[in-house]
Amino acid sequence: MFGRARNRRRKAPRRQPDWLARPRLPQLPWSRIMPWLTGAAALSAAVLLLAWVADQPIRTVSIAGRFERVSPMDVQRAVRESTAGKGLISVNLAAVRDAVRAVPWVDTVGVERNFPHGLTVVIGEQRAAARWSGGGLVNVRGELFASDPRHIPPELPLLSGPDGTQAQVVSRYLAMRGRLQEVGMRLLAVRLTARGAWEFDLDNGVTVRLGRQDLDGRFDTFMATAVKIVSQRATDISYVDMRYANGFAIGWRTGADGGAGSGVHARSPEGEARNV
Repeated sequence: MFGRARNRRRKAPRRQPDWLARPRLPQLPWSRIMPWLTGAAALSAAVLLLAWVADQPIRTVSIAGRFERVSPMDVQRAVRESTAGKGLISVNLAAVRDAVRAVPWVDTVGVERNFPHGLTVVIGEQRAAARWSGGGLVNVRGELFASDPRHIPPELPLLSGPDGTQAQVVSRYLAMRGRLQEVGMRLLAVRLTARGAWEFDLDNGVTVRLGRQDLDGRFDTFMATAVKIVSQRATDISYVDMRYANGFAIGWRTGADGGAGSGVHARSPEGEARNV
């Protein structure tokens, strides 16, 4: 009456692609990790609380350094303005340094916290090498500073040159200054022209022309030979021209006897030999 039951095979479930599989989170030992997290959170809270407690108002400012040109009152004012509304922890020390460095004649600045209520500021003053013809002063590194005429000592020598040559001119000036002082002469001015030629003025009124080539060699020649004549007859000499291959030329002032005391044979830059 009834036929044989069919042997129906169950279909295997389809396997999902790996990229559809739900990622399984790794099993972490939370029982051991939680105490560490709790401790770290407590430590962070303690540090923040300590910083908040330590961030006391700045009540004292100690200023140290040699004050020959810098005004301590100007430094105090710069510190006060740059720390207004700040505590000892929240104050920006870099901003304080920048504010103090803007004070005329300040070169280097060091700022430290002095717990619980103070700051210590140590300054170094600029060392002025000379005046610069475009305005201001140059230090021994050839950096311009103190553009306010009220802060420029008129007794300093005057240097000049194209823009960007301050360091080069200062270096040449410092190299010559010491050797000239040894023979009792002082530099009043050093000039570098736009064409690259050098000359300098002495305190006895004599101008020395070095030109553009072999500057060290020509200066050595001046110190070895011409300086004696310049020392003896400075009032009669207008300039000394060192731009010669085997000597130098002297420009005599009006009425001076140029034949006596020199007798130097020189070859001119154009190749023409002459006695000077």
